Amino acid sequence: MKTRALSTEDTDAALVLYQHLVGGQALAPSATFAALLDHRGTCVIGAFEEDSLMAMATLHILPNMTQGGRSYALIENVVTHSNHRGKGHGRAVMQAVIDAAWAAGCYKIMLMTGRTAKARGFYEKLGFGADEKWGMTIRRAPVR
Repeated sequence: MKTRALSTEDTDAALVLYQHLVGGQALAPSATFAALLDHRGTCVIGAFEEDSLMAMATLHILPNMTQGGRSYALIENVVTHSNHRGKGHGRAVMQAVIDAAWAAGCYKIMLMTGRTAKARGFYEKLGFGADEKWGMTIRRAPVR
């Protein structure tokens, strides 16, 4: 298993994997993946078995005015192919994302996860905790 930052050449494989995250929900057009990869401070890291993308996560490194100006990281859209869960791919991609955030000098890494005990346990084993802050969201209805 290897991990690496994804490129636009990985677009088709990433779109397939995103479907394992969102089920039947619509995805953005494939050109949006290129825009995501071009966004300053953002990368998508994938875990591969041979040439097959098995897991991925998006890492955003964000500028910050506190903590002496040290950046912080936000992890989003963590997904492992549903047929390959429990085999270490998710752990490998998460460790690669964590390592990238620390290498960038971030003082903290944030993520939000679903409320299932399985997901929470996965992240807790990696060192994440919910005892410091509450994660909250607000969503806007789709514009039609």
